[in-house]
Amino acid sequence: MPKMKTNRGAAKRFSRSSSGKFKHRQSHRSHILTKKSAKRKRQLRTTLAIHDNDQKAIARMVPYL
Repeated sequence: MPKMKTNRGAAKRFSRSSSGKFKHRQSHRSHILTKKSAKRKRQLRTTLAIHDNDQKAIARMVPYL
């Protein structure tokens, strides 16, 4: 059977945590940072876990991650 194709957009956005679940970086942290408070920028630094309902869909997009 041939190899499965990886969705390259998804591969750049998602990574796996040590427990095997997917995680992602938060949006709104790339530009126009002057008007955002330090607290808001600090909280946007963290990575978030993908919701359990979406784990299967992400795994299908990035089969070898």
